[in-house]
Amino acid sequence: MASEYNSTKGRKPLSSETKPSYVKLAMQNMVKKGSTSLLHFGLTICGVVGLLIGLAAVFH
Repeated sequence: MASEYNSTKGRKPLSSETKPSYVKLAMQNMVKKGSTSLLHFGLTICGVVGLLIGLAAVFH
């Protein structure tokens, strides 16, 4: 890992720093796999909205 560099903190090797947070890793993953992440995000939003509409209809 000493040959890789962290783009947010200059040119220091990653091995001398603490591990990046899960949020930072998730955001980097979303940038790398943009369309897949957006598709999954859209499907999740549709599912949550559908669930809320379904519950509202059942308990109306």
